[in-house]
Formats: sequence, structure tokens, C-alpha cells
Amino acid sequence: MVSLYKAKAKPSRLGQQLKLQIDSLDYEVNGISRYQQKIAFVSGALPGEQVLAAVTEDKADYLKARTLQVLSPSAERVMPFCPSFGHCGGCQLQYLDAQQQGQYKQQGVDALLRHQLGLASLPWQPLLSAADRQYRRKARIGVWFDKKQRQLTVGFRQAGSKQLAAVSQCDVLAAPLQPVFAVLQQQVPRLNRPESVTHAEVILAREQPVVVLRHIAALSAAEQQRFVAAWPQARWFGEPEAGVFISWDGNSAPLSYQLEPQQITLQFAADDFIQVNARVNQLMVSQAVSWLAPTAADTILDLYAGMGNFSLALARQAKLVHGVEGLSKMVQQAADNAALNELDNVKFWQADLHLPWGKTAWNQPIYQKVLLDPARAGAEGAVKQLLALKPAQILYVSCNPATFARDAKAMLAAGYQLQKLAGVDMFPHTAHLELMALFSRQ
Repeated sequence: MVSLYKAKAKPSRLGQQLKLQIDSLDYEVNGISRYQQKIAFVSGALPGEQVLAAVTEDKADYLKARTLQVLSPSAERVMPFCPSFGHCGGCQLQYLDAQQQGQYKQQGVDALLRHQLGLASLPWQPLLSAADRQYRRKARIGVWFDKKQRQLTVGFRQAGSKQLAAVSQCDVLAAPLQPVFAVLQQQVPRLNRPESVTHAEVILAREQPVVVLRHIAALSAAEQQRFVAAWPQARWFGEPEAGVFISWDGNSAPLSYQLEPQQITLQFAADDFIQVNARVNQLMVSQAVSWLAPTAADTILDLYAGMGNFSLALARQAKLVHGVEGLSKMVQQAADNAALNELDNVKFWQADLHLPWGKTAWNQPIYQKVLLDPARAGAEGAVKQLLALKPAQILYVSCNPATFARDAKAMLAAGYQLQKLAGVDMFPHTAHLELMALFSRQ
């Protein structure tokens, strides 16, 4: 009989509390330490600190942990400004001032990209940033009514949990949207079925608050009007089922925002994607126009065009802009926005850019310049096909440095050079850093 040796499973450190010395930070602003031959990534820790941390993941070659107590604080550590810090899952970096956050985020991304791309240095341009308070023009607010306790919770999810943290104010939410917390606290318990409300979406559209209330049971006309009366400055919509928006105040005017330097008005629906930081979005659009410098001789391709956030601004100066977007609803919105702004030199198409493009009116080697702004998964399939068009310049807007590194490697291998790179601090007080990168063909 053959006896097979089976190694004993190593005991997991999950849940253990460890004293760790923090040496540096990664690109997600986690502290980096070492513990018994393993790298430890520690949230809430700064270089030079010793912390007591709880292990949240124990893998073969690394640990993840969260700081429970700072035993020797860094001189850079500051007092968080929000009373919900550590309870609410948002704004994880409030223990650093906003300027220091941007520096650390860029340093981490710099190390990641140089390693992945094999470059000794990167052509960094000034960080795009704006106010770090009252910057959010869109947010989703959770609502939970406990029928047994007859208790309502309004707020945001706790870190790493589906549970809500009660919030009565949010200093990163735009000032005109702040009343939403008090109004929900007052009005939801008055409903016949308060447990039917699951969340509220708040949006600032040209300085007017908009509230979309998601509810899984019908609300009476009287109940709807109580919300309207409680906050008459806001436009109210009910969403009894996904994608169905019913105006409670009879106002059917479209929502919109402006790109003032480019004299562009963009209309959107309540469920459309818009950048939550209006000022930083404007800086991005203006920088895209500046870097690509469209001329009357340029034909430009905009991939993942959405409702025309970049396309229309570029069309103000270009000969022709072709925008391609995956969602047909957004394609129609982009076309409507082009008509609204009286631009007849921009056309939009619907296509899944990750699949083979095939022979289409827009898939032609006619572009001098290309802009792409994909989702977090990046544009792996699209980049390979884009390179076949051989544009002179490619401007890549990324919300994920890791997938950007993968796609940038393909562009460099195809003979493009990275000319300019800028961090975009779209979400102050979080580890999130977006990027804008300009590539030129040799």
C-alpha cells in the first residue's frame, strides 16, 4: 500500500493582530511592511509608523491588514475632518491632508508604471485637482428601515460591509445636495411602508438638486408630495423599478451640465454616467483639448464616448469627430447633444469595442488623433485594433492604473512614445487616482 505524503496546512493568521513597521506605500496608498517573509499591505498606515493591525487576508506570499491603532504616528498624520471617518466606508485617506494625498498617490502610481513599462522616468505634468470638499455632484445614499426596531438608517456603506453607516452630513457632497439626509430622515418614516425605500440618488444639475428615490412598493400621490414639499428646491423622481423614472413635481425638463470654456451643454438622464467631480471633469476636458490641439485638418476618433463629454469639445476645433460607445442609449444621447450644440461635424456609432470591429464606417485609417476613456477593465481588445489605424497621437484617459499599464505596454511595443502623463484627482480623500496619457507615434 502506497502512503502519500500530505503537507500540513499552515495555520491562517486571519483575524490576528500584528505589530508592523511601515516602510513605504503602494499605488493604492496602503502601507507596505514585512512579516515573516511575507509582504503585508496595511490600510490606514503611513511610512515610518508602527501600527497594530488586524489581518484581513492571508495568502501564500502576502498579507492584507487594516490599522487598528497607530503606535507611533507619522508627523504627516492629521485629524480627520469628518465625524463619520472610520465608520463610513468613504474618504479613507482623511488622515492625510489633500495635497499630501495627491503626492503619495502619484508616487505609488509612478513606481507601478515604471516597473510595468520598464521606463526609468515618466513625463509627469502637474496634477489635475480642485477643491477637496463639497466636490461631489452625484452620490448614492443608502436607506434602511428596520421594521422590528422601527428605526431608520440613512447614509453610506461601512468599509468592507453591506451595512450602512448612519450619516447626517457629508463634507464632500456639494452644498446644494446636503439637505437630502435630513429630508429622508424626516419623510421616510412617515410612509405607509417605509421599508420599501432602498436608496436615493442625488445629482446636481446646473446648481439644482435632483433626487431619485428607489422604492420597491408604490408610493401614494400624497406621500410623493410630502417629499416635494419638504424640499421644494429639488426636483423629485421616483424609481419604482430599474430604469423607470417618474417625475413627482411635473417638471419634464432634461438634466444638464455645462463645459463653459468650450461653450458646450450636455444633457443627460438621471441614470446616465457623469463624472461626479464637475470641476475636475472640466479640467480633464480642457487638458484633452490642449494636448491634442485639434485643427481644422484633423479627423479624431473618440472611443468609449459616452454622451459626448470629450467628443463635442474636440469637435469645436476639429474637422470631424467620430464617437463610438457601447450603450445605444448613450449613443442617442450623444447625438442629441451634438444637435443641441449645433455641431454637424461629429457622428456617433454603437459598438462593443472589446469585440472585433469589422468593416464599419468609423473603423478606417483616417484619424490623426484618437481619445479613449474606458472603464476600469481598460481597453485591451480595443487597443490592439486601434493600433492598426496608426493615428499620430493617442490620448488615453484611465480610471485604473493597473489596466492602463497593461494597455500602455502594447502601445509602447507598437512604436509609440509616452509624451505626457498627468494624475487626475477625481476623488479626493480616497486612494483613487485617474490618469491622462498622451502617446505619439515615432
